[in-house]
Amino acid sequence: MKISKALLVDPERNSLYGCAAVALSIFVFAYSTRFGQVSVLAYYACWLPLLLVDRRILDGYWRFGWIVAFAVLACLSAFWSDAPSVTARAGVQLLSHVICALIAARTVSLRTLCRGAIAGIFVVLLYSFAFGQYNYDPLDGTYSFVGAFSSKNQIGLFASLGIYFVFSGIFILRERAAWRLLALVCGAVSAVALAKAQSATSVLAIVATLGAVGCLMVVMKFPPSTRKIALVAASIIAVVTVFAATSLGAFDVVLGAFGKDSTLTGRTYLWSQGWEAAAQAPVFGAGYQAYWVQGFSEAERLWAEFYIGSRSGFHFHNTYIEVLVELGAVGLVLIAMLMIRVPFGFISRLASARHDPVSLVAFGIAWMFLIRSFVEVDVINPYVVGSFLLYYVAGLLASPVGSRHAVTSTGQRDPFLKAIA
Repeated sequence: MKISKALLVDPERNSLYGCAAVALSIFVFAYSTRFGQVSVLAYYACWLPLLLVDRRILDGYWRFGWIVAFAVLACLSAFWSDAPSVTARAGVQLLSHVICALIAARTVSLRTLCRGAIAGIFVVLLYSFAFGQYNYDPLDGTYSFVGAFSSKNQIGLFASLGIYFVFSGIFILRERAAWRLLALVCGAVSAVALAKAQSATSVLAIVATLGAVGCLMVVMKFPPSTRKIALVAASIIAVVTVFAATSLGAFDVVLGAFGKDSTLTGRTYLWSQGWEAAAQAPVFGAGYQAYWVQGFSEAERLWAEFYIGSRSGFHFHNTYIEVLVELGAVGLVLIAMLMIRVPFGFISRLASARHDPVSLVAFGIAWMFLIRSFVEVDVINPYVVGSFLLYYVAGLLASPVGSRHAVTSTGQRDPFLKAIA
């Protein structure tokens, strides 16, 4: 039996395959440490074979070097890494992971991604409720639900993503019938998981993201000329509000509501240690993933101080400090360019678009990870949901196929899709 190429790589016709591939990928991102290499191979099997179906899937990305520059630097850092074998392995994993996300951006529409994400996150959370547990946090003296993860912030991330995709599916993409019902159920499960996890980072990030997307939905009702003025005014008001709230102590009040203090439960001390480590190799860093290596004295000391018995899965809880330590100032510039350019690229589109729900949903994804980047490390590692989604929306920004529902601005089908139809 011969299967049409379009059923695998045409965003307009591969909703069944795309939804299943996204759902499986998200489950792998959540539990690859539990299920091992087999799960990672299953993830690769979802995306890399599509290059054999049509090698033109990645055509045109070469013009957007800013998307893959960080992953390429991670691979090259093996030449000066303190742990060359660790860096070489992790760098190749990151680059291949980025390629998979870019393949998804070309072959899976955002509606299909949203559906697959809702289904995948629903299964991830159900698994955590079935096999999860509560862990005691010796730093703040509380018990929190961590599910089948090792950290409440991880289950909090998946729960907040579940809430966001449900919001996007119902209020932006206008899902109906069975998908709306699944979205409502997933939203309820995600809300319960987020409440049980008590992750301040995840709660604040999803609230800030829904607030920003909600404001953009209102602004989009104005004509383009008025919309641009409204976006500038809203940005100024937001900046002034943040500075005013911080100076009046609102930040401490919010943290107090979650049982935290101004040290962010040891994060500020950890950041200071990161700055000191970065000073040892300020330009190119110690090498990608070459700091948190078992046997290295500083890593062992910090693991002991923060009660990390597994001696793995730890970081500086700040994307930019982590990158500065591993890849120096060069890596910091590259990751900052990616983190800033993606959300503001979509804002630029929304400023002039008449109706662009894809850019609106994609902006929310990028915005959430930009907010989280100051207190978490979600987007610089392979086989994690944060980096996959960030590079997916970056691919949409760089590709007219993903960003315009596989139709060009002139209304003609993209040549890539014409070739595979």
